[in-house]
Amino acid sequence: MPKKDHIKFIPEPFLTTGDIAAYCHTGISHVKRWIKSGDLDAIQTPGGHYRVKKEDFRGFLEKNNIPIEEKFFQSSKITKILIADDDPTVVDAFNLLLTSHYSDVDIEVSYDGYETLVKTGEFKPDLLILDIKMPKIDGLEVCRRLRDDIASTQKIKIIAITAHSEAYDRDTVLAHGADEYLIKPIDSKTLLEKVEKLL
Repeated sequence: MPKKDHIKFIPEPFLTTGDIAAYCHTGISHVKRWIKSGDLDAIQTPGGHYRVKKEDFRGFLEKNNIPIEEKFFQSSKITKILIADDDPTVVDAFNLLLTSHYSDVDIEVSYDGYETLVKTGEFKPDLLILDIKMPKIDGLEVCRRLRDDIASTQKIKIIAITAHSEAYDRDTVLAHGADEYLIKPIDSKTLLEKVEKLL
């Protein structure tokens, strides 16, 4: 996932003439000339505006020996993360850490196992940061149910966390479907490393 200080990401699938002008450090009128001359493929909207596919713009850059900034062409997909913990302090800390570190993250939170299952179905996160000891339904059962639902939730990455390592050992937690296992208290660097690894 891109960090906050990375180059601005452009919405997909089309670029505007302004996007292209900014990339090439030129005016929009120049971009329109490239389009009208056939050098740059584009479509025209009903309102008369030009839109260019990223792959067509990349081809234009290659043909004209203009340097390519790879970050510009990476996907701008928003990563969804669900933080599930019955301790609001932990939820707030993780939320702040992730939103301050990444520019493309959408975060939801839940405070018990039942709410976690409901929100997972509605929000469809890419990653679930899951406390194992939670009210209503514990994290092990949440993991098991998510992994049993092959159609919609099996691909979700799960980082299981606990302050009770004596009750929830690593092998048991991973056997229930978690991808990673961390023991509280968790330092910021370790959590970010695990997020990067899974996403």
